Amino acid sequence: MNSRGKKNLRQRVAIGSNPERNRAHNRRVVLEVIRLNEHLGRTEIARRAQLTPQAVANIVEELLEEGLLIQLGRLRSGRGQPPIQFAVNPDGPVTAGVEIAADHMVTVLLDLSGGVRGQSIVPLAEPGPDIVPDLVAREVGRLQAGLGSGGGRLLGVGVVMPGPFEVEGMSSVGPATLPGWTGVEPAPLFSRATGQYVVVENDATAAVVGERLYGAGRQLGSFCYLYFGVGLGLGVIQDGRPLRGAFGNAGEIGHVGLVPRKRRGIYGPAGALERFVSVFALRERLAMAGTYVANVEDIQRLHDAGDPTLAEWIGMAADYLAPTVAMLENIFDPETVIFGGGLPDSVLEAVIAALDPLPVSVATRRQRSLPRVLRGQTGRLTAALGAAALPLLDTVSPHLSVADPTG
Repeated sequence: MNSRGKKNLRQRVAIGSNPERNRAHNRRVVLEVIRLNEHLGRTEIARRAQLTPQAVANIVEELLEEGLLIQLGRLRSGRGQPPIQFAVNPDGPVTAGVEIAADHMVTVLLDLSGGVRGQSIVPLAEPGPDIVPDLVAREVGRLQAGLGSGGGRLLGVGVVMPGPFEVEGMSSVGPATLPGWTGVEPAPLFSRATGQYVVVENDATAAVVGERLYGAGRQLGSFCYLYFGVGLGLGVIQDGRPLRGAFGNAGEIGHVGLVPRKRRGIYGPAGALERFVSVFALRERLAMAGTYVANVEDIQRLHDAGDPTLAEWIGMAADYLAPTVAMLENIFDPETVIFGGGLPDSVLEAVIAALDPLPVSVATRRQRSLPRVLRGQTGRLTAALGAAALPLLDTVSPHLSVADPTG
């Protein structure tokens, strides 16, 4: 997409609507415009949001009273009375985001400006529904207590878990999915444990939201995100919105079988991508060679030491991912494909380098503003950051809200 097309896209997904029935959407637009620009005066907010000055004045006053905005003072600019500047309140409400993986739990607290106010990564020995909700409540409470008496109130909790949701008999790497959750409605369990409004989402979808808001996708309207959790997931942003699917299972690419470019294809469940290209697959291959890794830091040390088994896995992963990238490009026509998640940045960069040459696809154009594949910028926090954003979607981010802004 050329720069003019991207500019038009961003304008289309971040403008207000003046009828009173769209007031909730207009509030999201005003907050988003201010958040992206750090601070603005009322006139500039109205211009960028394409709202009337009176509508902006009313909304800004409401948001100030609710503690979502703060007044910074006047900006000196040319002649006349300088405009009063408004910014998102960094000491206002916060949201919690929790990623529940098969062997660990990531928790973050975010303020409305997107700043991380607290974070933790803890091992998870028992990922079942009898234990995890109370663990989430305790960890969120511990991080919130760390904010001190001046910490903001909690607006809600986003929880992300590996899918697929409510599907039996699909191929799986085993530890990539969470045992004991079949037939369990997770949101009420977490809501009771935390006493908060809770949103539950597929981990790869949350990860693409995190990358869209806080990482390499901030200026992109359409991109694909390959998420290396314990398994392999896909998140898709199209026209600024996450693609979820009818039942929240869009992007279960780890269960797809593809023929690798330099190796013999395996058909059926044994040929599922995440059996070869995932953190679990890497750990399994290393274990077969007598090397056991417990976390990302262990994998980083192996890469720094030039471990031959890791190097072999990087080449194999690229053989599977090269046709995967071309397939995603032909289906979704994204601006780029981003790799991120639970692998060290240096390993992701090595995998991306090993993709060359990528197969020809609709993305094979001489004039490109971005490479076909990029590394994500939010690391292991990606899914948790996206989870923390979920309770904010109806408040802060009009371009990511699942609600119809015209209704």
